[in-house]
Amino acid sequence: MPNSLSDGNKKKVAVITMARNDDFFLTRWINYYGKELGEENCYIYLDGEDQPVPKNAGKVNVFHQKRVVQHVVSFEKTRLGFLSEVAKSLLDRYDLIIGVDADEFLVVDPKCGKTLVEYLSEIDIDPSVSGLGIDVGQVLGKEDQLDLDLPFLSQREYALVSSRYTKPSVISKPVNWGSGFHRIKGHNFKIDPNLFLFHFGSVDYKMIQDRFLDKDRMSTGREGHIKKRAKTIDIVTKTKAKTDEKWLRIARKLQTFFRPIYAWNKPSMAKWKLVVKIPDRFKGIV
Repeated sequence: MPNSLSDGNKKKVAVITMARNDDFFLTRWINYYGKELGEENCYIYLDGEDQPVPKNAGKVNVFHQKRVVQHVVSFEKTRLGFLSEVAKSLLDRYDLIIGVDADEFLVVDPKCGKTLVEYLSEIDIDPSVSGLGIDVGQVLGKEDQLDLDLPFLSQREYALVSSRYTKPSVISKPVNWGSGFHRIKGHNFKIDPNLFLFHFGSVDYKMIQDRFLDKDRMSTGREGHIKKRAKTIDIVTKTKAKTDEKWLRIARKLQTFFRPIYAWNKPSMAKWKLVVKIPDRFKGIV
């Protein structure tokens, strides 16, 4: 990719996450963010001292946190409170912090010809910026079970445009994230025209089914969360996808101006189930 910024003009960017029993996604997460930001700028907090360090961790900063077993709702508040404090401390050394889950990948549109760091260094972020949420699903009967050795976006072509994943992932100042990084308390959100947050939790039906067998997850009330992932696959499978990229621009505008009454600082699709074909230029990126 073209390098339009000198090193002196590039901002220093770190990425943080916290996960449990997610070695598969963490491996991909390290591969992607390690390449984009440098492994030494990646921070993983493992929920539980029993959690293995990913084999490809390299120079990634990996920390074990003592596990406190909580229902998913309580745990999310605790988790994001903790990660908000981590981000605040890292802002002493970094210009920007990206906060995402292990199955979320912030991607700059390849048409920009810029790396993620280059692009984030050029745009105004005060205090945060969001990418458009793209919930990638499997079209049953058309797309095969995931080949674990190949990139996600070489095997999946369709996604639900989801306000749930249009998150204020990138921050430039200390903030308090709400559960799941879905909002920043006391601040509005800004959706960038060239950033996308790809969510891969619904990327494979078999993988979702296997999660229902995970007693660790089920014991903390995550059944409903996993069912939402299966629902994405159902929607993507049954809905005719829009192929014109104008629908991505329309979705971005809708999410910018339509807000739930109960949460003015969260985007919404107004119950519209918009399924799109992912542009071919994204193939192989993740």
